[in-house]
Amino acid sequence: MRLSDEFRDESLVQQVASRLRTYEGISATIMEVCGTHTMSAARFGISSLLPDGITLISGPGCPVCVTDQRDIDAFLAIGQSADIILCTFGDMVRVPGSYTSLEKLRAEGADVRVVYSPTDAVNIAVGNPSKKVTFFGVGFETTAPATAVAIRTAREADLHNFYVYSCHKTMPPALRALLASGETAVSGLLLPGHVSTIIGTRAYEFIPQEFGMPCAVAGFEPLDMLLGIEAILSQIVEENPRVENTYRRAVKEQPNEHARELIEDVFVAADCAWRGIGVIPGSGLEIAPKYWAFDAKKRFSELVGSANPVSNSSCRCGDVLRGAIRPNECALFGRACTPLTPVGPCMVSSEGACAAAYKYGGPPTKNAR
Repeated sequence: MRLSDEFRDESLVQQVASRLRTYEGISATIMEVCGTHTMSAARFGISSLLPDGITLISGPGCPVCVTDQRDIDAFLAIGQSADIILCTFGDMVRVPGSYTSLEKLRAEGADVRVVYSPTDAVNIAVGNPSKKVTFFGVGFETTAPATAVAIRTAREADLHNFYVYSCHKTMPPALRALLASGETAVSGLLLPGHVSTIIGTRAYEFIPQEFGMPCAVAGFEPLDMLLGIEAILSQIVEENPRVENTYRRAVKEQPNEHARELIEDVFVAADCAWRGIGVIPGSGLEIAPKYWAFDAKKRFSELVGSANPVSNSSCRCGDVLRGAIRPNECALFGRACTPLTPVGPCMVSSEGACAAAYKYGGPPTKNAR
């Protein structure tokens, strides 16, 4: 039996669902702050297994979705030069900028390539010495170490045509900002499994200590998510908020030291803009001075500075990312905004809440606004 089969075993899932029914009568809103949780919850119908009164909402857990419009426009501006090769993960290709997208640039003749790792972009730079190869570094602590490895590799190879536009972000500052705003009434947080394999559970201790908020780290299979939700509900009943780890097969209390060393060597913490949230102090990872030779923001500063973002005021992706509304409460959802004609990144990304709701949910609500 594969491990994933065990965590999808119907009898085990029903056992936990039965235990969850003992929490009938409790009213609680639990936010999953990982895009993979969002997609898994929709795919497996997790909400249908919860007692009445227990609600799941999505938060800022999709790295593509929280990438600020200015950064997307700046990367697109870099790609309009003839000697540039743009490299990115697949989800970014169809994300709309203010005036165009990577998909449209490629159709117009720009050299845009989808890669599966930052090292792929390094290899492209090696094979194209006359081109300036620029990688869009998007993601949380999970993907930042791989970008750090690529930058180190480029320096060791003495490459002079490889650059990274870093949009890497860190999750704890975003959670602190979200909770401190008080905008969304949340009873507990289902914490991200992938990020937690890098930063460990100790990084979240401020959540119960500063905000009295129950939380649990969980994996991505149905049983994983239900166990995480059960842990949060138990903390609510006990009035004993803490960080509980229900994903022990992958997550430890302490951070991954090798990954931490890579991040601290190649990046420095910086204030960073998040779509829908604004600038969060210390939440971004900019390239450290000793690696500035590979920093696309510095190498193409004139192009980056020319970015003049224009937001679509009707798109409510930012509200979805804060948990202020559900995807189908946006007036564009399922109408002007679909996977074929996305208006915002929440409908594009494979981890986007709007994409998950469209694929596995129902039609737009009549009271969408």
